[in-house]
Amino acid sequence: MARGDNSLAITCFSKSLVLQMKDRSKASPYGGEGWSPREKSLKEEIGAIWSSCGVNNEWSRLKKVLLHCPGIELTGISDPDKVQMIEIPFIELITKQHDDMAEAFRNAGVKVSYVEPSAKPPPNLMFVADLLFTTPEGVILSRPASSIRAGEERFVAERLASLGIPILRSIRGNGTFEGADAAWLNSDTVMIGVGFRTNKEGAVQVSNLLKEMGIESIEADLPHGSMHLMGNLRYADKDLAICRPGRVSDATQKALRDNGFSLHFAPDESEIASGLSMNFVTLGPQQILTADGNPKTQAFYEDLGLEYHSVDISEVTKAAGGIGCLTGILERE
Repeated sequence: MARGDNSLAITCFSKSLVLQMKDRSKASPYGGEGWSPREKSLKEEIGAIWSSCGVNNEWSRLKKVLLHCPGIELTGISDPDKVQMIEIPFIELITKQHDDMAEAFRNAGVKVSYVEPSAKPPPNLMFVADLLFTTPEGVILSRPASSIRAGEERFVAERLASLGIPILRSIRGNGTFEGADAAWLNSDTVMIGVGFRTNKEGAVQVSNLLKEMGIESIEADLPHGSMHLMGNLRYADKDLAICRPGRVSDATQKALRDNGFSLHFAPDESEIASGLSMNFVTLGPQQILTADGNPKTQAFYEDLGLEYHSVDISEVTKAAGGIGCLTGILERE
């Protein structure tokens, strides 16, 4: 072929390519005919594309929880202080008590899922409430403050992904946040406890995400000796709050009262501290699952008109946690 003919062929090929690209621009991958835009919000896709989940209060009927039954990770531990426990639990007994608690949830109509770690987990993975906080659009993944608990969130992330539940963000940088430090004040407001488990940076990251959803946040400073907000404040109904005496600040009490809550103070500090009597899970309006063996606190719940179900968690309390700590809330009605 002559040199001029070769140039002509290249020119023709280039024109053909331009025409093909123009035609392609009308195809569906480029937004042409057949393109279907994603019009629903993430919240609207939950229950269809994503598994059903969502929480915007602390008291409506409980539907789904995430648990981890302790086991092999408790072997070979000799010093409880090194794993943030009071005593080392007996594996067989703590496993049985955890199974009894899970059965109590099932009997209340709650769907129970388990973390199912892909490797031997750290010893405190059982306390799933610390590792997530659920919003109406999915879960905020925690970043625990202790080096002993570092990495627990990875196992929870794996399980949430397999369950099809959206993870909206993971706390980053030097932020720390534990889910037991957050609680819904109302459907538009979350209280975030700031202390030695959740730091200021972590609280700001949670607040920023909530703000994107149109949800306000209120910081609640936790007094010295408080592990989490959960240990100081629980909700038993839309207008009924249970408080630990001397551990709920005046500002927090005012916020509760301003939002229509009546405040009731648990009567026995020894049962709160040793029996984890306040560390309950609300199953529905005025229905709670609580620790057995706390007669003064249980009489107090009865006087308030609460329907309580109790299970023995005496071995769990050796690990410095209760029923609320063990329970990752994934969905409420």
